[in-house]
Amino acid sequence: MAGVTGNLFLEVGLVVIIAAFAAYTLRLFKQPQILAYVLVGVLLTPVLGIVTDTGVVESMSAIGIAFLLFIVGMEMDLSSLKNVALVSTLGGVFQVVLVFVTGYVTALFLGFLSLEAAYIGLFIAFSSTMVVMKLISDKRELHTLHGRLAIGILLTQDIIAILALSVLTTTDGFSASIFGIALLKFALIFGIAFFASKFIFPTMFKFAAKNQELLLICSLAVCFIFSILALKIGIVIVYILKSIFWRAELSPALLESVKSGFSIAIGAFVAGIALGNLDYSHDIIGKIKSLKDFFSLLFFVSLGMAISVSVIKEMWLEITILLLVVMLIKPFIIMLICTLFRYTKRPSFLTANSLAQIGEFSLILAAQGLLLGHISQELFSLTIVITLASITLTSYYIEYNEFFYKLLKKPLSLFDKFNTEGLEYLPQKTSASVILCGHNRIGYSILSDLRHIRKKVLVVDYNPEIISMMVEKGYHCLYGDATDEEIIEKMNLNKVSLFISTIPETDDNILLLRKIRAVNKRAKVIIAANDIEEALHLYKQGASYVILPHFLGGEHVSSLITDVRRKKIDLRVHREDHIEHLEERKDAGHKHPKHH
Repeated sequence: MAGVTGNLFLEVGLVVIIAAFAAYTLRLFKQPQILAYVLVGVLLTPVLGIVTDTGVVESMSAIGIAFLLFIVGMEMDLSSLKNVALVSTLGGVFQVVLVFVTGYVTALFLGFLSLEAAYIGLFIAFSSTMVVMKLISDKRELHTLHGRLAIGILLTQDIIAILALSVLTTTDGFSASIFGIALLKFALIFGIAFFASKFIFPTMFKFAAKNQELLLICSLAVCFIFSILALKIGIVIVYILKSIFWRAELSPALLESVKSGFSIAIGAFVAGIALGNLDYSHDIIGKIKSLKDFFSLLFFVSLGMAISVSVIKEMWLEITILLLVVMLIKPFIIMLICTLFRYTKRPSFLTANSLAQIGEFSLILAAQGLLLGHISQELFSLTIVITLASITLTSYYIEYNEFFYKLLKKPLSLFDKFNTEGLEYLPQKTSASVILCGHNRIGYSILSDLRHIRKKVLVVDYNPEIISMMVEKGYHCLYGDATDEEIIEKMNLNKVSLFISTIPETDDNILLLRKIRAVNKRAKVIIAANDIEEALHLYKQGASYVILPHFLGGEHVSSLITDVRRKKIDLRVHREDHIEHLEERKDAGHKHPKHH
């Protein structure tokens, strides 16, 4: 027993020590940590053969997937996606179907069997919720337009993936009855989660939250309860059927087809959604995140361990072609769909850019296909290689998305032709004297103070929902990228007296500054910056005033305290006004100020 424990501790210890060294080294060179973990897996097993028993790491990585999807479920803020609901649902379904067909046809062309080609189509169709959420969150872009678009499409993908997985885990055949059974299982587990989130968890966690250790244990218990329920949901349904129809002779074949369950990852995801609306969800996420980080490390290491060097040598052509489909054709399809839903090329490109990979559900589907004998070990290894390569490349895609956008801006003008007309309101008789570029959180506050002169204000934004709302309120509006030459021409910068930009990109602001100063020396130009160095640079370029959002809060509070001390304002009245203002901003979708 001691020897087994010692070997377990030694192997896990080696993984963590080498992973820490690799992650630290790659961090020095500003490379993604995910790449470090994968390289450690490759180094430990396929190359050096240091870890011979990979079962322990693989088992622990399965827990990692469960924790990852548990937190993803908790962080799913469905209300924040209401403005992008149509493109997320309908567009997300179109994307899955089109990418699936593309992958299926490509796989047939490469010589795969029809069933294997269907699996490849599914693998390619789904992106990684885990990776995208992490990378976008690290850049504080979760609540930008392209961030919300990406999350909405990912949510639709996850639901379709769960349905596909439920069909696969039910049987090795595809039929209407089997699909109906899968939907029944799906509905039952979500129904239980909905009931618990409404009538059990609020009271349960109100008491548990009084003790931080109890809060953690109860959260983990819910995660494991739903994971086990998902795994055994088929058996639960069989028991219910036998209880209801105890007098009838039920078909053994029917009972056998119902008996299988979902993966534990699906149960953890549902558990996360069930706890996501609790007042204590942020506390729970904070406590579980460290566990998630540790187990996710093992998850990526286990992927590296599963790579077959021989498969890379023998199937390099198939890997290259399928990777090109994932990294080029898939983003093209996503961008085209976003554009058809009236989003301009910039948010469409950034959304497509972030979804150019294969995700964790694809790996779960591949593992299930291997277990059922639908796919070979070689195809499973090929899927892992493409997944790892696409995830690694996506980390660079997202990190340098603005660079790639500027590089491809002119060729991407092709997508402008697909935009629907009608998102522009420019009355001929009047010319705007005030221009606001970017109706974000700062822009919202500025515009509320300019509402008495709305006929003289022009709002420029690339979010069609914002523009539609502004048109209804009577503002002059331009839909598009503020740095686009055509949009700049329509602004009539030579007649502007006040120009305000809340765009966070410094290069875009410098371009706008130069365009204004070239035709209008008198205009007052107020521009936002991310830090002090950017602010000073913008002043040198001719800005009249630079807004630093991170300093505004402190300045406002300082001014407020001074006014209260001097009895210039009544704090109780100010409090009521502030609550009313926050309710308005909540309705506008400004729920997370930390994600500017």
